[in-house]
Amino acid sequence: MTQTSLPPHPILDPYYRDSTEKREYLREIFDETAQDYDRMESIASFGSGRWYRGQALRRAGLGPGMSVLDVATGTGLLAREALAIVQANGAPGTVVGVDPSTAMLQHARDGLQIPTIVASAEAIPVESGRFDFVSMGYALRHVSDLDAAFSEMARTLRPGGRMCVLEVSRPASALKRLVLKAHFKVVFPIAARVVGRAPRTSELWKYYWETIERCVSPESVLDAMTRAGLAEVRRSVSLGLFSEYTATRR
Repeated sequence: MTQTSLPPHPILDPYYRDSTEKREYLREIFDETAQDYDRMESIASFGSGRWYRGQALRRAGLGPGMSVLDVATGTGLLAREALAIVQANGAPGTVVGVDPSTAMLQHARDGLQIPTIVASAEAIPVESGRFDFVSMGYALRHVSDLDAAFSEMARTLRPGGRMCVLEVSRPASALKRLVLKAHFKVVFPIAARVVGRAPRTSELWKYYWETIERCVSPESVLDAMTRAGLAEVRRSVSLGLFSEYTATRR
């Protein structure tokens, strides 16, 4: 296990004051907004999120019959696409979801009937080398320690197993950053008040922007993956915004 420690972004006051409060804040807000999450994601991705997730998983090497650990699975949006791929044409593939939010996991179980585990990315209670593929969708900014999370995710992979982490990265263009900020801090919160049921859904999407804007650089993410003992570490980018981090367990 690596001895370094790398938070994905600085402490974001006024949301929380330290890493312990961050974990509690995230558990609470995801539990409280789980009922709105899929609806809001569809609005945010203009309905293309499902297609993109499936394509990204295939590009990363996911195929029929494989066993998948989906870390920070949430309501199961990425797990759903993984399940469709690994069980294509009757293949005996499996997907297990891990998340610290019990309400999010309930939605995943209701929709997919997959086994789930209540746990964080930094401490996954499964045996080493169990899975062919580990995935994470748009949740890297919510872990406490990138080094610990990548080390733990790598541990669960068999030798030669693949990892795919999808994330929204801060655009290099100032204009794109301005447009994205407006969407997360104005457009999405308005949509949340119109179509959402949970009072804190608007707050969640504003918080998302803060984590995107202040997240460590993609180079720092790649370095953390390398420190975790992963090989073939790469990043590809779509639309200057959507990052796909992939790697292989040595």
